[in-house]
Amino acid sequence: MNTRRKPKAGLIVAVLLLLGVFVYLLAGGIGNNLVFFLTPSELLAQGSKAHGQPIRLGGLVSANSVKWNAEQLDLRFTMQDETGKQVEVHAKSAPPQMFREGIGVIVEGRMTPSGVFESTSLMVKHSNEYKAPDKGHDPEKMFRTLVREPAG
Repeated sequence: MNTRRKPKAGLIVAVLLLLGVFVYLLAGGIGNNLVFFLTPSELLAQGSKAHGQPIRLGGLVSANSVKWNAEQLDLRFTMQDETGKQVEVHAKSAPPQMFREGIGVIVEGRMTPSGVFESTSLMVKHSNEYKAPDKGHDPEKMFRTLVREPAG
């Protein structure tokens, strides 16, 4: 008497389906959705290979480089890394409230052939550590700079 059971066809189909999905993700389905995190130096080193690719770029906002047109929601600034290499960034959105020169930022977008990084998302890097105000700084006055009173 044979006690072995033959594998069910449903189990075989499920395993083949899972294997197919796994192969698809490895072969390129996931590649279109990857966003690489680069510094300005790494981005510039890629040259024209970086054009049009989704990229996450991290660095510091360069001094005296921020140009903000609130009426047109047009933000332009230069981002740099520790090597001093710089990339011009353009965004068609309002900057985060903490955005300023010298702060760390991460932008998502694509590098254009003209050498400008077109940003679709701008995030400010900040510490999660609390630091008490320095002596002589009024915390209430500092808070008022963060809160905008409603117009009217």
